[in-house]
Formats: sequence, C-alpha cells, structure tokens
Amino acid sequence: MTTERKATLTIEGQDPIDFPIMTPVIGNDCIDIRTLGAKAGMFTYDSGFLSTAACCSKITFIDGDKGELLYRGYPIQQLAEKCNFLDVAYLLKHSELPDAKQKKEFEATIKQHTMLHEQMVKFYQGFRRDSHPMAVLVGVVGALSAFYHEVDDFADAEHRNISFNRIVAKLPTIVAYAYKYHTGQPFMYPRNDLDYTANFMHMMFATPCEEYKPNPVLVHALDTIFTLHADHEQNASTSTVRLAGSSGANPYACVSAGIGCLWGPAHGGANEACLKMLEEIGDVSRVPEFIKRAKDKDDPFKLMGFGHRVYKNFDPRATLMRKVCADVLKEQGLKNDRLFKLAMELEKIALEDEYFIEKKLYPNVDFYSGIVQKAIGIPTSMFTCIFALARTVGWMVQWEEMIADPEYKIGRPRQLYIGTPARDVPPLNKR
Repeated sequence: MTTERKATLTIEGQDPIDFPIMTPVIGNDCIDIRTLGAKAGMFTYDSGFLSTAACCSKITFIDGDKGELLYRGYPIQQLAEKCNFLDVAYLLKHSELPDAKQKKEFEATIKQHTMLHEQMVKFYQGFRRDSHPMAVLVGVVGALSAFYHEVDDFADAEHRNISFNRIVAKLPTIVAYAYKYHTGQPFMYPRNDLDYTANFMHMMFATPCEEYKPNPVLVHALDTIFTLHADHEQNASTSTVRLAGSSGANPYACVSAGIGCLWGPAHGGANEACLKMLEEIGDVSRVPEFIKRAKDKDDPFKLMGFGHRVYKNFDPRATLMRKVCADVLKEQGLKNDRLFKLAMELEKIALEDEYFIEKKLYPNVDFYSGIVQKAIGIPTSMFTCIFALARTVGWMVQWEEMIADPEYKIGRPRQLYIGTPARDVPPLNKR
C-alpha cells in the first residue's frame, strides 16, 4: 500500500520533512502524516475531515465524480437488481456473496435471533406514547448490552459474529415495535416463515384481527431501500460508530451512538425533511414560487432531496429508486395523489431547469425513498428508523473491521485552540 513516493513538507526555519504516500486500490492517494506531530511539532487542521482519511477499509468505495458506489467491489446497481438485502448483508460481513448453502444457513441463523427478550419488550412502556421513534430506538438498542452482556470478548471472531447476527436480526423487531407502541397497537411477534423484509412489514402493519399478506411489490421496494442504505463509506454516523468502538465500547452502545448521529436532519433525517418540504409547498400551483426561492441565495429555503455532498454528478442509488418509486405509485394507485403529483413536478423541473442542471442538483436517494415509504404507508417519523435498520449492517461491519485491525487505536482528534490564553485566578476580593 505504501509506495516509494514521498511528500516533502517545507516549514520555514526547519529542515524539509518527508512523509510516505499511500496508494489505495481505487481512489485518491493519501499522505501518511501520523508522525507529523513528532517530527514537526505541528498538527493539520481539517474541519469536517474533508481531506482526511481516518482509517483503511475494504468495505465500501464511493467515487462522487463518477456517481459510483461499490460494496466489496460490486456496483450497487447490480446488487440491487440481483440480490436481496440479506445477500448484501452477508457480502458486507464475509467479503463475498453467499452460495446457495451459505445463503440458506445465514437466513436461518438470522431468523433464530428475531425475537426480543420479554423484559426488553416491557422497556418500551417507559417511553411516552408520543416519543419520537428515533429516541426509542437509541434507548432500546443501547439497552441490548444489558441483555446480551455474556458476549464481551470482541477479540474473538466468533463472538463478533454472534453480535452481528443478533443485532441485524433484532433491528426489524425493535423498529416495528417502536411504531406499534407509538400507535397503541399490539406488538406482532416475528414470523420465521417470511423473509427478512416481508417479516418486517408483517410486524409493522399486521394486527391480531385479520391475516396480513405482504404485497410483493412493496416488499421488493422496501428491500431495495435497505440494500441502498446498507453502507456508505465513512459518513458521519459510521465515523461515530468507529470512534465509539475505538474505546472498546460494546457494539450495541456503538450502534446506539450511530443511531443518535443518524437522527440529525443533515444526515439520515433528509428524507423526512423532504416530505415536510412537500407538505409546506402544498400544491403543484405553488411549485414556481418555491423554485424561485430555492434559486435566491438570500432566501434560507432549500429544496430538500436534491444534490448530495459526496456525489457531484448524480447519486447512483437515486436512479434505482426512481424506477422503484414508479412501480410503487402504480401499484398503490397514487399517480394522481396531491403529494406525489407535487413530487413528480419537482423532479421534472430539477431534471430540466438549467439552474439545477448547472449546479448538478439532481434528485438524490432521499427524495425517492421518502416518497416510496410514504406510499407504502410508513409514517414520516419512521423514515430515519428505516434508514437505521438498514445501516446497522454497515455499522457492524465497519466496527468489526476496526476492532480486527492490528493498528487501531482509540480515536483522539486534535484541535486548533482559539480560546483565552493561560491566566491566573485573581484574589477573591478582586472578583
């Protein structure tokens, strides 16, 4: 990985300092500055870590300029079209797609862990009924460590496997129960005769009053959302999980921390914000007014669901979700629904208007996934929970990669201190 090439740093009054250059399989070269503090007595300043690689990873790769997303080297488009979510979960965990036997065994293992401890079910009653589901999720996932503390030797690969299987299996149950508790409906136990996503929809929407049969079109749509959100390189929540895990914290606490970070509207809350924006616009007739506001640099209004911090051209996940969105709207008979007509008008303008084209503000995955989830019947407040359910796979794999790395150390970012210089406390009578 490290080449013979060097980067030379010249600081006035000091001798030049050489640093090795590291070359990845794909992507930008990195200057290894781990010895900078010792050699130069200085640090680098990089607010937001825009130019800093905090780790080495083999899991996910993004090329924002090309609009490329790879899971273990496979393009996301191929995975979404040819695999289901558990196939992708297996791939992220084990580096390769499962064969028929491995697939069957993995699915069976996940089904063994879908139920929650009955004492944990009672834990929900400690929350107010109107609690935001993400608040419930943070608490319940963090509490898993109180129920499954026997597996605490994370240097053991088998112990890490058990933790991975357990939390991936239980997240659909935890999320569905948060929804049921909020609505006042009875919890529905998982059904092991259904696949992962169909079982989640059963726990979300079934009641004891009548039989519930998951719609295969909607199951496929939601499974695609899970796949597209399974991992996304070193984003804010993944970095949070890694930083928490670097202290040796248990994986349930780390994932809970990731969920808390994901809750932010600038991260996982983007699709929820997108739907709220559509409600604010209200009607197709008001679209020109809001488009004008979006173009006005002095107006704080922003079109949510358009553009992406990483993808400078287009979001490859959005292309897939656009087709899924059309299928779901057709299946649900919502082509003429007020909100969805409004969304499609915004999409049309964004794809044709010179301002949006020039600035590459194309609809992103959050724009379409929010519409799809709304059409399926998932309330807006649950959107980020759905995101967390899917991203837990990536968080656990990233956590394990860090734990197994012989070079990993507890995270300790430096700072550029701009506060008051050192001073003495004055005598009491002079204060």
